[in-house]
Amino acid sequence: MIGVIADDFTGATDVAGLLARTGANVRLHAGLPQGTFNDDGAAVNVIALKCRTAPVSEAVADTTAALEWLLEGGATQIYWKYCSTFDSTAKGNIGPVAEGLMARLDVSRTVHCPAFPENGRTIYQGHLFVGDQLLSESPMRHHPLTPMTDSSIRRLLAPQVAGETGLVPLTDVRRGAARVREAAERLTADGVAHLVVDAVCDDDLTILGKAFAGDPLLAGGSAFAAAAYGPDLQATANGQPLPALPAGHAIILSGSCSAATREQVARYRANGGPVIDISANGSPEESAVEIGDRVRAGLGPHPLLVTSSATPDELEEARRTVGRNAAGARVEAQMANAARQARAAGATRFIVAGGETSGAVTMALGATRLRVGPEIAPGVPWCFAEDERGPFAIALKSGNFGSPDFFDQALTTLEELQACIS
Repeated sequence: MIGVIADDFTGATDVAGLLARTGANVRLHAGLPQGTFNDDGAAVNVIALKCRTAPVSEAVADTTAALEWLLEGGATQIYWKYCSTFDSTAKGNIGPVAEGLMARLDVSRTVHCPAFPENGRTIYQGHLFVGDQLLSESPMRHHPLTPMTDSSIRRLLAPQVAGETGLVPLTDVRRGAARVREAAERLTADGVAHLVVDAVCDDDLTILGKAFAGDPLLAGGSAFAAAAYGPDLQATANGQPLPALPAGHAIILSGSCSAATREQVARYRANGGPVIDISANGSPEESAVEIGDRVRAGLGPHPLLVTSSATPDELEEARRTVGRNAAGARVEAQMANAARQARAAGATRFIVAGGETSGAVTMALGATRLRVGPEIAPGVPWCFAEDERGPFAIALKSGNFGSPDFFDQALTTLEELQACIS
């Protein structure tokens, strides 16, 4: 059994979706699982934590607890999943968590590869690119919580870790898995604990997957996990039927401020769908009542969009007005409330944009164990949960993922799937 620990909820569905492409039974756990291990015989267990921007000590403690649960269930390989844009601060949490997992597993090194070429994330000479831009020149430099102003993964890791960092360059990768393994062992013997590897296309990831498939601990984006574990999962696929959904409303909850999500919101507005705008500056007490009333009134034959996808300037104004952390916390509380109200009013289809928003909404809905279904777009699958009202579907989208018409695309994919199931 393969165990995956993800630093946020959209990242967890990202890796779960890619591993589910194999046909294997993939189980997604939202939050740290409680009680003894129970996975329904899944080949992969993914634990979604909300630790990307948590204090370092808290992130290390939570991921270590997740690791213990997975080891109890017999996990033989562990993957530390973080964002393909290496979202972190100077203190962490990518490096400290990696070293915490290494210490518990008693391994001397791990391999880092956040590349996801299918979504335009590539690594060359240890530098991370988003499309044709260096990470530091991409819109990620304006991220409200983890502004990425450097593109060198080794430089980003260095202040976060005690161990040395090293690089296996593309010239070695292109010479095959044996050469990669030889380079990795040489660097490890020289004391390198954090090995960054180049990858600019899927063929590179295939080579890396062959080179490191047997390692007890790997780290990076979802595409590296799929390359390392996918072939074995394909050979032992044991997927199970997905549930049929009852009729119900659809709601889109967008808390991401990324350029991709803002474009998706603008496209939805232009098509004339119902929209509720919320602000990080509003009173939490007043907005809870008001937004609840507006959500119940807005649900109908067309999907309802609830959005706080501000521009960078609007977000900066909210930070100045109510504080950096308070602005984000208010949006999360508003989105969670909107989701609860929508579920109580009969919503069965939820689309969520943004990592922090996804965590808040998933926990508000009590969706702690999810079945992973087909992808809407690379890294964004439909997932299925159940409560006392019955089954419902939820898609958790990283802010930077998806085409401009993603919201419509998601609902079309779901209805086509449900037609096949019924």
